[in-house]
Amino acid sequence: MRKVLITGSAGFIGFHLSQLLLQEGFAVVGYDGMTDYYDVRLKERRHQMLLQNEHFGAHVGMLEDFDRLHDLALVEKPDVIVHLAAQAGVRYSLENPRAYIDANIVGTFNVMECARELAVDHLLMASTSSVYGANEDMPFDEREKCDTQMTLYAATKKANESMAHSYAHLWNLPTTMFRFFTVYGPWGRPDMALFKFTKGILEGTPIDIYNHGEMYRDFTFVTDLVRGIRLLIDAVPEKPENAEDVADYDSLSPAAPFRVVNIGNSDKVRLMDFVEAIEIECGREAVKNFMGMQKGDVPATWADATLLHKLTGYRPQTDVKEGIRQFVAWYRDYYGV
Repeated sequence: MRKVLITGSAGFIGFHLSQLLLQEGFAVVGYDGMTDYYDVRLKERRHQMLLQNEHFGAHVGMLEDFDRLHDLALVEKPDVIVHLAAQAGVRYSLENPRAYIDANIVGTFNVMECARELAVDHLLMASTSSVYGANEDMPFDEREKCDTQMTLYAATKKANESMAHSYAHLWNLPTTMFRFFTVYGPWGRPDMALFKFTKGILEGTPIDIYNHGEMYRDFTFVTDLVRGIRLLIDAVPEKPENAEDVADYDSLSPAAPFRVVNIGNSDKVRLMDFVEAIEIECGREAVKNFMGMQKGDVPATWADATLLHKLTGYRPQTDVKEGIRQFVAWYRDYYGV
């Protein structure tokens, strides 16, 4: 039985990935800080559900606590590490920037040190579509230059990619960074748009619509996302003999067993169409508060997921209306509304 250490296992994506890996016969070691960035009860409920499987272990600890993380890694000796834990949220990075340095820079360094010492088969780490920043050529391609991040959150994730490349090169550590595109679905975070919109519509309270609705996002359903991660676990990068050996569609580094992969639905959806689909599922119209562009935000994201398909044969495929239907059904059931 292969063993995977997942940081952020009580988080939205970590919970879904843990479920999938357990279903497929992996042993999963979960590590989560249970921070109060949002309702801890939601995180605790996710871990409780995962603990119903005997092959899941739940451990509470902060990424910044190297001794705690290191001791766990040495005892469990995972074959693969999937690093999902981070201080998330573009907006919150404007209010509490230090939390992003502590968790996303120091914490990621600690994870990489554990992976190096254990010489794991594959280290996979979460990045974000936000690293594309002010880039305007779409769909976004992993091979394009990304030097114009718009928030500290995005900057820490871009720094993680650079840090990971150096470790892959120095220690021959196979590493894949995946860039997520607006992930949504059941058990989602309360600070995310779909959750806030659904809550507001059902309660009859106003929802904030930024840039007066002229926003586009590549909404990626969470089960599609974790399927992509699962398949990438087996797509272990190898340092090429020559730079010429790297396929023209591949982001594989010529200097290290390292690549970056977009995971997105490859379809940009207008924000107002997204809101309308939520209104239909909730059975009522939203009270809309139209606002200007928020600091650090970008008007559009759109993934080129060619590389993911080339590596795994898989493409995210859940239609946004179906994904919203599943989320609203979960929300009504979970909160009894």
